[in-house]
Amino acid sequence: MESIRELYRIGHGPSSSHTMGPRSAAEHLLQQAPSFDRYEVSLYGSLASTGKGHLTDTAIREVFAAQQKEVEIFWYPDEEDPAHPNTLVIKSQDGSVSQAYYSVGGGKIVIAGEEEDPSSHPYPKEYTKMRPILEYCSREGIQLWEFVLEFEGEEILSYMEEVWTVMEEAVQRGLHAEGVLPGGLKLARKASRYYTKAKNMGEVAWPLCYALAVSEENAAGSKIVTAPTCGASGVLPGVLHYFASHEKIARSKIIRALITAGLIGTLVKTNGSISGAEVGCQGEVGVACAMAGAAATQLWGGTIHQIEYAAEMGIEHHLGLTCDPMLGLVQIPCIERNALAAMRSLDHATYALLGDGRHKVSFDSVVDVMMETGQALPSLYRETSKGGLAMVKES
Repeated sequence: MESIRELYRIGHGPSSSHTMGPRSAAEHLLQQAPSFDRYEVSLYGSLASTGKGHLTDTAIREVFAAQQKEVEIFWYPDEEDPAHPNTLVIKSQDGSVSQAYYSVGGGKIVIAGEEEDPSSHPYPKEYTKMRPILEYCSREGIQLWEFVLEFEGEEILSYMEEVWTVMEEAVQRGLHAEGVLPGGLKLARKASRYYTKAKNMGEVAWPLCYALAVSEENAAGSKIVTAPTCGASGVLPGVLHYFASHEKIARSKIIRALITAGLIGTLVKTNGSISGAEVGCQGEVGVACAMAGAAATQLWGGTIHQIEYAAEMGIEHHLGLTCDPMLGLVQIPCIERNALAAMRSLDHATYALLGDGRHKVSFDSVVDVMMETGQALPSLYRETSKGGLAMVKES
C-alpha cells in the first residue's frame, strides 16, 4: 500500500486526473526524451470528453512551451483504453518515441509497462485492508494515526505540516475572493458572501463555507491539496478548519486527524478507486466525506471502531453518485457537493459516536461495493459530460 503522501498531492486545480496527471505525464516524457522539437499527445476516453473544461490541453501546452517545444493534441472521446478511461499517449513527431500513461486519480500517473517503485509502498502486504489494521491497532493499543507513523516514520509529520498549511491558505484565499469562476458557466463565487451570512447562522454553516472556499479556489486553478482529488479537495480542509478555528483544536491534533484521513483515502485507493472517470463521484466526494468523517470522529474522541464506522458511512451514503460535470468544468455540481459533503461528514461522526462502533456493513465491504457500483455505471455518468446533470440546459 502506498504512502499517504501519494494521496495528498500539492498542486493546482481544477482536476487531479485531468490537469495534474497529464501535466506530470508531459513532464515525464520530456525528461525521458528531450531532444525532439515537436511532439504529439493523444487523449482518450474521459480525458478527451471533458479535457477542455478541465484545462487538460492548457496544462500540457504549458509544459511543452516551458521547454520551447511544439505540441499537437488529438482528441478521441469515443475511444477508451481497457486499462483505464483516463489514457494519454505522448510521442515524438517521427514516432520513434511513444509512451502511454494512465491518469488514475488524485494526480497520480501510471506509466504503461513500468512497475511501481516498491519504496513508495511502506506497508506490509497483510495491512492493506481496514480489518487487519483495526486488529493490529487493538492488539498494540494504538490509534490509526499511530499505525501510519509506525510504517511511514516520523518524517511523514513534516509533510503533513506542509499539507495542512496549503489547505489553510486555500481556505483563507477562498473566503475573501470574489468574482466569476473561469469557464463558460459564468458561475459567481459564493464563499465570501456565505461566510458573511454564516456569522448570523450559528455553528452549522461554518464547515460548509470553508469547504466551499477551497472548492472555488480549486475551480479557479489555484493551489490546493488533493484530498483525495482536486474535485473533492474542499471537504476535508473545510471540516478541519472548522475544528481548528471554532473548537480551538491544537495543530498537532489536526495533523493526526489528517493522517487518519489519509489512511482512509489510501485504503480506498488501494482496494477501489478515487477516479471519477472510473467509478463516478462516489470515488471522489464520497471518499472525501469518508476521510472527513473519520477525522471528525477522531477529533471528537472516538475509538478506532467508531472512526471506521464514520468512514464507512461516508462511502455507503454516496454509493452510485455520478460524475457529470456541466461543460466538463469542476463547478456544477462539484462545488456544492464539496460543501454539503462537509456537513454530512459531521453527521456521520455524530452518528458513529452515539453508538459503540459496531455495525453490519464493514468499511472493507463498502469499498468493494463502491467499486462494483462504479463499474456498473454507464460511461456517460463517469466524467464524460455525456449524461446526467451535464446535459441540463441553463435556466
